[in-house]
Amino acid sequence: MKIYLEVYGCTANKADASLIKGILQENKYVIVKNLDYADFVIILTCTVIDKTEQRMLSLLKKYKTIGKKIIVAGCMASIQKEKIKKILPDASFLPPQYSHHVIDIIENKNANFIEKNKTIFPKKFDDIIAPIAIAEGCMFSCSYCITTHARGKLRSFTINEIKKDISFAVNSGCKEIQLTAQDTSSYGLDKKTDLGKLLTSVTQFKEDFRIRIGMMNPFTCLKNLDSIIKGFNSSKVYKFVHIPVQSGDNEILEKMNRKYNVQDFKKIVYAFREKYPDITIATDVIAGFPGETDKQFQNTIDLIKKIKPDVTNITRFSARPNTVAKTMKGRITTQVAKQRSRVLSEICDDISFEQNKKHIGRKYNILVTEVGKNNSFMGRSENYKPVVLKEKLQIGTFKNVEIKDAALTFLLANLI
Repeated sequence: MKIYLEVYGCTANKADASLIKGILQENKYVIVKNLDYADFVIILTCTVIDKTEQRMLSLLKKYKTIGKKIIVAGCMASIQKEKIKKILPDASFLPPQYSHHVIDIIENKNANFIEKNKTIFPKKFDDIIAPIAIAEGCMFSCSYCITTHARGKLRSFTINEIKKDISFAVNSGCKEIQLTAQDTSSYGLDKKTDLGKLLTSVTQFKEDFRIRIGMMNPFTCLKNLDSIIKGFNSSKVYKFVHIPVQSGDNEILEKMNRKYNVQDFKKIVYAFREKYPDITIATDVIAGFPGETDKQFQNTIDLIKKIKPDVTNITRFSARPNTVAKTMKGRITTQVAKQRSRVLSEICDDISFEQNKKHIGRKYNILVTEVGKNNSFMGRSENYKPVVLKEKLQIGTFKNVEIKDAALTFLLANLI
């Protein structure tokens, strides 16, 4: 039997896809890249904001006419089954917690779905980048977040199991390990360990590879900040942190139920920069959260100007089903939210460009990760900066380069 997969959304979904493909391969199913040849279609969906949800629903409408058996996986399969059934009444559902039951779904077995650590199942990685889940779920609920409803409460996987996944990926030729979770810094808070201890353990492998740490919530990062910073000390760990602040105003952060304040966020950024001066800082901001005043939005601008993150992901507030924020008073008009988003984007773009220009003249050892545009190649520096080279290179190799120029979202370099 032949299976076709499409994957949307975050790195956690990509990790689930690797698990599903591993189980399919172990059970002698054939994974095809052409939809026409497939007996089953598996779609890993995302529903983090309304725009993404609408995109997913439009996609599902297209699949309504293909005459294939369809399995809807990912977050929508967990929390929006009724919406999917209206479009695909015969679809089967594979929620994220039960990805390992994919064969039961395909073979129509009436198995009792049991949640298990994803690290105990086989994986299949298609290129040099391996997304590996270290935990499932989240330990608390932000007022705007639908993903917690989809993936449940925090369940950390064991360090030894994670090490086995990494070892398998590296021995399969993977060079970049992307450790992922809904909140990576919450890792171990349910098991009397922490992300720093995990990093210290998994960086003991002798092979050449690099590790990228996924998004960390400031609230949980603070709980083990010293250990996490120490865990970053290995040359195998990209000096890159993705730590969403979401707002520069403490009242808005409280309404978001983020459980930290602006000073906490600053403390984390300053601590990482003190230890690793060239670290790349990425953050997220929600523009137009319910009740956000002009002054509160200005506080966010002031924070961004002060912190100067290398990357800022800006999202306009999106009311999600079954969340507290959906029923909050003081909804910001679309026009105002768009304007705030535009203003913030211009400021963040200027900051990103200025931060990138600081790297001109510096030398890095990059991991070549993909083919770029116009016969170029792209790699990642030790601090996860995208670096573009015009020389022909081999994917998965490490190269010494010198940065010659900078653009808004990447650096330009020559081999040395």
